[in-house]
Amino acid sequence: MTLNPATSLPLSLTLIGFGEAGETFASAAGWRAGNDLNAGACDLKSERLVLAQTLGLGTGDAATVLTGADLVLCLVTADEALPAAVAAAPLLPKGAIWCDGNSVAPDTKRAAAEAIEKAGGIYVDVAILAPVNPARLDVPLLLSGAAAKDAAKLLARAGFRNIRVVGDEVGRASAIKMIRSVMVKGMEALTAEMMMAAQKAGVVDEVLASLDASENPKPWAEKAAYNIERMVTHGARRAAEMEESAKTLEGLGIEPLMTTGTVARQREMAGRKDRLI
Repeated sequence: MTLNPATSLPLSLTLIGFGEAGETFASAAGWRAGNDLNAGACDLKSERLVLAQTLGLGTGDAATVLTGADLVLCLVTADEALPAAVAAAPLLPKGAIWCDGNSVAPDTKRAAAEAIEKAGGIYVDVAILAPVNPARLDVPLLLSGAAAKDAAKLLARAGFRNIRVVGDEVGRASAIKMIRSVMVKGMEALTAEMMMAAQKAGVVDEVLASLDASENPKPWAEKAAYNIERMVTHGARRAAEMEESAKTLEGLGIEPLMTTGTVARQREMAGRKDRLI
């Protein structure tokens, strides 16, 4: 049976994927193995498991860390979201809540939900609406699905402070995130393209000044630097996310012309060594 979210009974929390998000949340909340909130983590990279152990989390393969889990927070890359759910589904305790926090299309979430629920688990769509740093446990979380309200209570017990349930339908939270990402990640890609052209033409200062004159009070030099840093650091992951945004638009009958271009630009910018600003 799923743990009653209203009780103060011990809570067993499992992280599937211990990347930047998992590490940030675990560090901020002080999750540990063996406490009233018993936390464990699984990751394909051995160095990430070592880090999880250093922070005090229990580690092991998926079968080990899922044993007895009440709440599972899946935080893998976009391309691994569905495979992770399919692989973990038969290992999930009956009635455990699988919170899928990955940035993928609604159809991808619905496919993952089918796998989890066929195996007896409970699936909740979670959209993370801002970078986990510096927001940490204040990062906005949107939840949707039949058990979203129960999941919200458990996530609050785990330390999250900015949670909103947006509906009973799996895919609604991810639709908000994916469609919003068309603008957010698209603007980053457009910024890089603009800056490359401005540098080539020798008109960087003039272009940025003209944008300052027509935009909000925040200088565009700061916006450009931030957007490009995000792409260089996270371009590969964001490209995978934007592929899911393209699927979202296709599912709505909209040809994703700019979004598919954003995929290519985000991937091209990933790890780039020369600075554009």
